[in-house]
Amino acid sequence: MNVNYLSSLAAVIILGLIAYAGAQSGGFYQVLFGIFIPYLAVLVFILGFINRVMDWAKSPVPFRIPSTCGQQQSMEWIKQSKIDNPSTFIGVVIRMFLEIVLFRSLFRNSRVEIRGDRLSYKWVIWLWLFAIMFHYSFLAVVIRHLRFFTEPVPFFIPLIEKVDGILQVGLPIYYISGLTLLAGATLLLLRRVLIPKINYISQAADYFPLFLIIGIAFTGIMMRYFTKVDVVRIKEMTMGLVTLHPGIPEGPIGGLFYVHLFFVSILVAYIPFSKLMHMGGVFLSPTRNLANNSRAKRHINPWNYPVKVHTYEEYEDDFREKMIEAGLPVEKE
Repeated sequence: MNVNYLSSLAAVIILGLIAYAGAQSGGFYQVLFGIFIPYLAVLVFILGFINRVMDWAKSPVPFRIPSTCGQQQSMEWIKQSKIDNPSTFIGVVIRMFLEIVLFRSLFRNSRVEIRGDRLSYKWVIWLWLFAIMFHYSFLAVVIRHLRFFTEPVPFFIPLIEKVDGILQVGLPIYYISGLTLLAGATLLLLRRVLIPKINYISQAADYFPLFLIIGIAFTGIMMRYFTKVDVVRIKEMTMGLVTLHPGIPEGPIGGLFYVHLFFVSILVAYIPFSKLMHMGGVFLSPTRNLANNSRAKRHINPWNYPVKVHTYEEYEDDFREKMIEAGLPVEKE
């Protein structure tokens, strides 16, 4: 059985213990985990993200290779699938929008099974539900946390918080996205651990970001509902980071906050070097962002170098006498 998840889990636990011990030590270690590492993580993210995007942008795509999930544009009397096989820019935009916002291709996911002597396809929607829950919960959590990095707080953040806390039963306000983020990440992790086929192809690099996100969600829930942290000092510290006037506030903040911040910093720095870069790569995927108009327009590979060819006229000049002797027709006598 693939046990790569154990090494990833151990790595996240060790990183969390290091951050907690450093925060408890105070002084230089709080500066390290509260200022230096977050700045370094953002710098690595920006440079790494730009490098990956530029590398993809320079990759040659000489042919039209969009994924085709329906009828291509052809004769007028043949109905075209304008979204699953777009031939226009508008069709591509609609397809990309549905892919990015609703994960449309994942929604249409199917599983192939052999039942007796027949091949059957089964619609699988659970992965789509887990993905939707995970991604939109993560988005809601990120938007809510903008409260700590802005002053005054933008008008849309309280609106999102109000919707997210619609199930409020007391104080502090219970946010749905925190629990669904933890649940979504856990379900995606269990899918990799418990399903044999997925487990077989999973590497430690696939488990590590999931454990990091679970750690971020868990420490965030602990700080909000179970342990006490000084939110005012946290806001003072985060605003100092944003305004490039960093500093560690006087008084205790809480070791769990530094663990939370350290996990976030590692995840941010890890994104450009992991599969999480699909957040930027989906926009540059030629299987999604190209119109399939190969029947209406000829696409010539712009990277083709000139090749010396032997034309038929030259061929006939070389072998005319032999062709005539053999009784083969020639254009010139």
